[in-house]
Amino acid sequence: MTTAKIEIPPKLLTVFSKPRGYYRYRGAHGGRGSGKTRTFALMTAVHGYQMGMNGESGVILCAREHLNSLDDSSMEEIKQAIRSVDWLSAYWEIGEKYIRSIDGRIKYVFAGLRHNLDSIKSKAKILLCWIDEAETVSETAYKKLIPTVREANSEIWVTWNPEKDGSPTDLRFRKRDRDDSIFVEMNYMDNPWFPDVLDQDRLSDLKSLDPQTYAHIWEGAYLENSDSQVFANKVRVAEFKPGADWDGPYCGLDFGFSLDPTAATKCWVYDGRLWVEYEAGRTKLELDDTTEFITKKIPDFHKYVCRADSARPESISYLVNHGMPRVIGVDKWKGSVEDGVQHMRSYKEIVVHPRCEETRKEMRMYSYKVDRLTGDVLPDIVDKHNHYIDSIRYGISPLIQQKRKPAAAPRFG
Repeated sequence: MTTAKIEIPPKLLTVFSKPRGYYRYRGAHGGRGSGKTRTFALMTAVHGYQMGMNGESGVILCAREHLNSLDDSSMEEIKQAIRSVDWLSAYWEIGEKYIRSIDGRIKYVFAGLRHNLDSIKSKAKILLCWIDEAETVSETAYKKLIPTVREANSEIWVTWNPEKDGSPTDLRFRKRDRDDSIFVEMNYMDNPWFPDVLDQDRLSDLKSLDPQTYAHIWEGAYLENSDSQVFANKVRVAEFKPGADWDGPYCGLDFGFSLDPTAATKCWVYDGRLWVEYEAGRTKLELDDTTEFITKKIPDFHKYVCRADSARPESISYLVNHGMPRVIGVDKWKGSVEDGVQHMRSYKEIVVHPRCEETRKEMRMYSYKVDRLTGDVLPDIVDKHNHYIDSIRYGISPLIQQKRKPAAAPRFG
């Protein structure tokens, strides 16, 4: 038996490890440079090869919402993928405007969903449909397309860069948990072949774009900067080095629970701004390993007072006796979370160092509740995406309390 070898990003192995027909829907969503489009282009050719070798005949439909010409299609991506693998190049015949198997059994068809739905419905034997750039595909298109892909073991693949929370693609393939589907998030850090030239673009965007836009382009986040975001328009990502005249450092620690990470941060205050210099965090971090893990990630963390969640006094006591002698429990009061958030928002900016990736993500995702019926933003904060934020709040809690204390009444006589 002859064995053929191809290489794809490890995170996509779970998507394609099961045989054809095992899943009805497969796909990936995420940001730029993840390798998802190139991989799915390659795998259409692999599946087409398998179908042809099994004696099947039919169509691989490659669809997008808008397709004015073949130049707008996935054709060139598929051609490059085929040419990169010798045994695929030997099976597929590539022309200027077509891709088909050398025996004519399997052929590619490229179509736009917006204006070609009726003609797509007449296509015979669609064995595989791949929808790329699927964020803008309408619910009407899905309702008309899906029933046309009805051959035995036929599949529908979907790849997209998320933009709107609640788009038809988002609701169908990301928000629903179905046994006949497998979808993963793919971003640049999941691509072992992420090219240096794109990394330079990414680093440039990190410095020049607002966090929400950067996260959408490179980290697969929804493109939004809504009133529900607690720190909307407050966060900037930039490299910096603390000066001798900066106040701090302020160190904080939030203990992990179950699947939540243990999170630590080191911050400074200067020029009316809050500066987040270092972070350290990990899920399922054993208490025995906490000191070593944090002190490797955050220089001199153990030398400074660290304010930690006072709900875990036994954990604080353990760390005090195992390498972090200046850990103390933070004071809490009714409304301490809201007071802390208000204090953090009172700074001109919250500047996050690029190495603090998890803090930056939380700053973008931390949000107020939104009424499902009216869309009104409520004053209650959602208790999610706040582990690093809580550690910051603990670290600067003395500053928060100073602002809470009323001025002393003047004394006479």
